[in-house]
Amino acid sequence: MASHKILVIDDSNVIRNMVRDMLPKGNFEVLEAKDGVQGLDLIRQERPNLIMLDFLLPRLSGWEVYQQIQIQQDLQAIPLVLMSGRKEEVTEKLQEPFEYFEFVQKPFDQKELIDAIKAAMAKAKRRPAAVITAPTVAPSTPSAPAGDMQALNEKVVKMQAEIDSLKKQMAQILTFIRQKLK
Repeated sequence: MASHKILVIDDSNVIRNMVRDMLPKGNFEVLEAKDGVQGLDLIRQERPNLIMLDFLLPRLSGWEVYQQIQIQQDLQAIPLVLMSGRKEEVTEKLQEPFEYFEFVQKPFDQKELIDAIKAAMAKAKRRPAAVITAPTVAPSTPSAPAGDMQALNEKVVKMQAEIDSLKKQMAQILTFIRQKLK
């Protein structure tokens, strides 16, 4: 009986099979999704112990899946490994250092995969309770359309990421200024 569920969301059958083959036999149940929509459905249904997410996916991109994970506090706690053949695609949207997830560049070998999984698990344990909460619907509006709520949630996630990025930049500027004043 597998003790851990790992969800691999990648449109490449080769990558999904490669991950399955690189993991120690008998310890993991590998779930597979070939696009972002299927991956998000499996995350919600199966509650995997780890998510391996390709950044470029059909139907719903890895970036959009990542944003949906960040909206839900219970999903944020799942260790995450982002995968891409080009790191620039990830750093364009998410600033380094990656605090709460791990990144692995494709193609990767077994050691890189195992190291990324271990790092993602350690980072997930360090993650504080979620700061981002879904906006509440005003009492005068009995039910807002789901699309409006999703759009608002996505804006909140994007704004929080921008705030975090600005805080990081401010800290870097202050450090630079302090060094110049010495």
